[in-house]
Amino acid sequence: MEDRIIAIFGFDMETDIGSWTPYYKGILEGTPKILDLLSRKRIKATFFFTGEAAKKHPNIVRRIAEEGHEVGCHSLFHETVGDELFPIPGVKPLLSEEVPFRLKKATEWVEEALRDKALSFRAPRLWGSTVMVRSLEDLGYKADASYPLYFYGEQLVPYHPSKDNWLKEGDMKILEIPNFADMTVESKDQYGRDRDQWPKFRTENAEKLMFHIRNHVNYVKNKGLPVVLCFYFHPWEFVE
Repeated sequence: MEDRIIAIFGFDMETDIGSWTPYYKGILEGTPKILDLLSRKRIKATFFFTGEAAKKHPNIVRRIAEEGHEVGCHSLFHETVGDELFPIPGVKPLLSEEVPFRLKKATEWVEEALRDKALSFRAPRLWGSTVMVRSLEDLGYKADASYPLYFYGEQLVPYHPSKDNWLKEGDMKILEIPNFADMTVESKDQYGRDRDQWPKFRTENAEKLMFHIRNHVNYVKNKGLPVVLCFYFHPWEFVE
């Protein structure tokens, strides 16, 4: 087993605090800071835009692409396009029959702003589903980074999902990329959310984040698997 660690940096480009406000301060003020930091560190990332965010801010979409980063999709209006993992007041998932159309429309809006194909996707809240992944494959997506390791706890490395159950390995062409969590933590939450990377690991301090990263790296290596660290950030985390 090689010692190389692959790190994937993804930014979910949405309204501030996800579904809770109509504002775009994060995209307008946080994105330039993020791009400057990535440039200085010579890091490439993927920016997952909701269709609405891309439609409202096409210049930012194109600037990101011009600086060599990937632009992907993050649903139409930061909506639940997958299975509801736990209840959130005022947030209801789309009906399964709505999902293909909404993903198609979201993709069209992102691609109109990008003037190119969107090939990567991430579901809001990491709430994915088999219907969602099958719809993404039909739309030509190459990768989906929606698998929440903290909740399902099974898939530790990227895999090609089954068309019958996106949580299992299969023969679909799309690549499913799990988002890292610290599975060594003894969870005190019925949904395992205290194992997830967001928001606690990052809001405590950098040293604490590195502690959980090292735990994940060792956890995966001890199982004889390659280490792929997939992060999810938001531009509104970079503004006051």
